[in-house]
Amino acid sequence: MVYISYVAFKIAILGTGNVAWHLARELENAGHIISYVYDRNEEKAKNFCLDYFNAQYGSSLNLNDVNADIFILAVSDDAIQELSTNISLPSNAILCHTSGSKPLNELGYAPTENIGVFYPLQTFSKGKKVDFQNIPICIEGENELTLKTLQKLGKSISKNTLFISSKQRKAIHLAAVFACNFTNHMFNVAQNILEKQEMDFEMLQPLIVETLNKSFDLGPQNAQTGPAIRKDLKTLDLQFEALQEDQDLAEIYRLISQHIIDSYSN
Repeated sequence: MVYISYVAFKIAILGTGNVAWHLARELENAGHIISYVYDRNEEKAKNFCLDYFNAQYGSSLNLNDVNADIFILAVSDDAIQELSTNISLPSNAILCHTSGSKPLNELGYAPTENIGVFYPLQTFSKGKKVDFQNIPICIEGENELTLKTLQKLGKSISKNTLFISSKQRKAIHLAAVFACNFTNHMFNVAQNILEKQEMDFEMLQPLIVETLNKSFDLGPQNAQTGPAIRKDLKTLDLQFEALQEDQDLAEIYRLISQHIIDSYSN
């Protein structure tokens, strides 16, 4: 889908990972210009730029001459402070990071007062398209200029742009780890259990879809089912014993089951 942006920004993408891949494409579709791509590996930056006719690229953090309004730091959490400390930027440039867990002040050593956060609340895999229109864009800014600019940027790609503090965003990211990363890992565990019996993971798809739908229709607490909430100790013991070949997985099963029992004991 191509969007119409009322304000077209020139944007520098710092990083070439999953978030950078998705944001660059979506922002260009919204009418913005990807003018520069940075990666410490210049070959990666060059390859990334093949999809952007107007983009320059490089591996130097001296970006004083880069023609961009907004510099989006889409790198790993551990790299944010180091890069923002060593970067050079044009006058009045806005620098933002895309991390869910790192606070705004992680950019405190950057050579600009215009620092912010532009965090799309979604899981990204390179090559797998997502619908940005429904993705919450969590923004934060050190000053009004940064806030207003990032709000315009967010609204150009999403219907859901929110002012979120660093403390709130940290909680959102933690919740997202449980809801997304841990849940997906459980899917992987389930797939392995089925494959050992020569069965296909896809047979669980209707169950997984119904579980998600019920969680939003009824609320997660009201949607809970299974042997733990029923306090079906016989079934719990049988399944725990079936996992004894993998002691770590058996312990995960025990801990989660006990947590469910305790959560519904009142």
